Amino acid sequence: MCGIVGIVGKSNVNQALYDALTVLQHRGQDAAGIVTSHDGRLFLRKDNGLVRDVFHQRHMQRLVGHMGIGHVRYPTAGSSTSAEAQPFYVNSPYGITLAHNGNLTNVEQLAKEIYESDLRHVNTSSDSEVLLNVFAHELAQRGKLQPTEEDVFAAVIDVHNRCVGGYAVVAMITGYGIVGFRDPHGIRPIVFGQRHTDEGVEYMIASESVSLDVLGFTLIRDLAPGEAVYITEDGKLHTRQCAVAPKLTPCIFEHVYLARPDSIIDGVSVYKARLRMGEKLAEKILRERPEHDIDVVIPIPDTSRTAALELANHLGVKFREGFVKNRYIGRTFIMPGQAARKKSVRQKLNAIELEFRGKNVMLVDDSIVRGTTCKQIIQMAREAGAKNVYFCSAAPAVRYPNVYGIDMPSAHELIAHNRSTQDVADLIGADWLIYQDLPDLIEAVGGGKIKIAEFDCAVFDGKYVTGDVDEAYLNKIEQARNDSSKIKTQAVSAIIDLYNN
Repeated sequence: MCGIVGIVGKSNVNQALYDALTVLQHRGQDAAGIVTSHDGRLFLRKDNGLVRDVFHQRHMQRLVGHMGIGHVRYPTAGSSTSAEAQPFYVNSPYGITLAHNGNLTNVEQLAKEIYESDLRHVNTSSDSEVLLNVFAHELAQRGKLQPTEEDVFAAVIDVHNRCVGGYAVVAMITGYGIVGFRDPHGIRPIVFGQRHTDEGVEYMIASESVSLDVLGFTLIRDLAPGEAVYITEDGKLHTRQCAVAPKLTPCIFEHVYLARPDSIIDGVSVYKARLRMGEKLAEKILRERPEHDIDVVIPIPDTSRTAALELANHLGVKFREGFVKNRYIGRTFIMPGQAARKKSVRQKLNAIELEFRGKNVMLVDDSIVRGTTCKQIIQMAREAGAKNVYFCSAAPAVRYPNVYGIDMPSAHELIAHNRSTQDVADLIGADWLIYQDLPDLIEAVGGGKIKIAEFDCAVFDGKYVTGDVDEAYLNKIEQARNDSSKIKTQAVSAIIDLYNN
């Protein structure tokens, strides 16, 4: 998952882009980047790290211009080296920079086409650079010295015809404007809005509405599946549907975990959706365990808090904060003579013994993926004196990998893959476990005032909405993941050997 932003303003946009990226930091902590345009020149700063670490005053002073785009990255395809930090740039045509949230499922085919037919070179393993070159090639095909909005939209139409997967994109055409577009399934979120200043109207495109709110922009709406928005450098707004048969099937996991609760995605309040998740969970507990002996409901910080609160309210049980989160965990350094070590959950969370001692505790998390973290947390609860530890997940069992831009592991790393609920409960050490039912989750997210008929629920049901994902494809990405893991392990071992010798 990643966060993207683009702003066409009336004065320097560097500070606004920086502020927007800090609001979107939850979508990616691996790398950050900003590029601005001024008098036909580009100014770029990107590197690995958090937004606050990548941009210092000297960098911000160089990012001049009233138009720019930004990106925060969590690696889902390619590596996590600084070479793959975004935005990416190509010089032809016009000079185009691009930032992307999502994942292309036909990237191998596209990379081959780019080299053999488009005669373009791709310098990294990132599918975002592939997407940039496809867009640049299609825009170049228009053959115009100065592109119009018709040329831009025609290029987006061709991108949709060639690219498959989930993608939300902002791209800046140097000296002309910023374009944002969304895949024909609307898998990844993207919104746009405006604000009025003394100099005129400014426009902003972003992954989530909360970044618009914080900067004083008024949300206009989400981009529809397949739709593009083009804002010229002088502030003219154009929109166009660029897909032949668009269908809204957004990623439901945005509401479960990825998005901030104060965001609105496709007209649905993330906060309200999570409240309804808690309500649905409570109803299931009352159906399956009407004689439950839960004394207290405790959320696992932070995304499960909203669902846990509503769960407790509907059960008529106390809600308590039982864990304190350390928000300042830094890197784990490999010192001479030491082996690499994994961070323990205990470095991130600490239990408040008062809330556990002698009680039957219901722990609530947004989801269970590998199961290693919740296993440690359950153990912490027992060590803090809990009599019994029950566990519930606001999402159904995660049984399949995600291929549209969320870094979810291969199927064999998922604790629920080919296992029953009781099997998972035994493995994580819970006295009993409750999963959200998928129809209830769909109703919780899509059953508000804004009705959404269908979602991408592939991680739960294995049905991939783009229709091109089969077992062979999943085996291929699992092998690629294993190869990448081996390379990282070998690199760490080499560093340790270097120190030891």
